[in-house]
Amino acid sequence: MTDFAKMFGEMMEQSQKMAAAFNPALQNFQVPAFDKLFPTMTKAQMDMLWGNAFNPDGLDSKTRLLVILAGLTAQGAQAEIPFKMTVRHALEAGATKKEIAEVIYQMSMLGGVPAMSKALELAQGVFSETQEDSE
Repeated sequence: MTDFAKMFGEMMEQSQKMAAAFNPALQNFQVPAFDKLFPTMTKAQMDMLWGNAFNPDGLDSKTRLLVILAGLTAQGAQAEIPFKMTVRHALEAGATKKEIAEVIYQMSMLGGVPAMSKALELAQGVFSETQEDSE
């Protein structure tokens, strides 16, 4: 472990202890709608950053985001903000709601039904938000 990594780890540990001392509820604190603070990138931006930059003949941004979504689902969709942002970006990259749902259903084999259920609930929330935005 590098000196910086060690220092950063100690700083994070100290911050968690301090938050717990001030208010135990702060240990699991999440800013509501934090995911909305970050704008959705265009498909061209995503292809440039992820799809074409690393490997011009590799995965396109839509496929890459569906793979990320699969991983987040298999982990139980615990990281709600990254999950929602990934769904939003996958839609922007050209994924359909049906494709996103299919990826989530497929991950029930790895993450279990509770993980799938939570992921579907989060995805449905994003679908509703994006539908409202387009109206």
